[in-house]
Amino acid sequence: MLPGGKGANQALAAARAGGEVCFSASIGDDDFGQRALSNLAEAGVDLSAVARRSRPTACATISVDGDGENQIVVSSGANLETTAAQLKAAPGDLVLQQMEIPLSEICAGVDLAQQQGAQIILNAAPFHPIPPAILAKLDILIVNEVEARMLADDLGLGASDLSKVCAAAQRRFAMTVILTLGANGAMAFAPDQTLRAGTLSLQALDTVGAGDAFVGAFVAAMANDASLADCLRWGSVAGGLACLKPGAQDGVPDRAAIEARQDEISISGL
Repeated sequence: MLPGGKGANQALAAARAGGEVCFSASIGDDDFGQRALSNLAEAGVDLSAVARRSRPTACATISVDGDGENQIVVSSGANLETTAAQLKAAPGDLVLQQMEIPLSEICAGVDLAQQQGAQIILNAAPFHPIPPAILAKLDILIVNEVEARMLADDLGLGASDLSKVCAAAQRRFAMTVILTLGANGAMAFAPDQTLRAGTLSLQALDTVGAGDAFVGAFVAAMANDASLADCLRWGSVAGGLACLKPGAQDGVPDRAAIEARQDEISISGL
């Protein structure tokens, strides 16, 4: 029994990577709720925007095969009571959202962040169709291969070549699109450049939470005004190191661990 949740995992990863993080979420009045917040509190995450709700804390059953790949079944619980009104955003902030809360509240959160002059990052996981008007307000969209295919289907882009899908989405909505490729690294499609990042050489034990570690570290690097290439490096290192321990949070690295291995990540322009 381990703490998790995409938002919690990403908040923890960003905090351990050196970010100053405020986490907006909902938990139930139960033991799972306390477990869910334990690592975040230890990492210094501001939990003042976490609300206690009538539904139980969200939980997930996760199966991991011999190659470290996973399958997840989620019971959303109190996540469904999270609202954009809990979101604290100020000019210059980075507002990171994922999709384990209602889509209507994600959209409201994007609007609120835009009104406050914050940068807006959406990790479209688990994927739901995203209104084009919302995509047009994003600064950065982060998807994995499965989510990119679903985005292609939703937007009518065709899914034969995910690079072309992400490039087309970038052009249509004038945002930066990050495509994570698991053991094959990650790509960034920005208005002025396209980059590909490699990965650390390691043997994965458990890939649960690796994508969240990537996202959190990537956004923490953004907060440090890192270049797009260095944001990819930080994300790739964090995602790789997160695979070395079981569970979604135990392997999430701190800033020192990321900095120690960031030079091992190759970056190439396309």
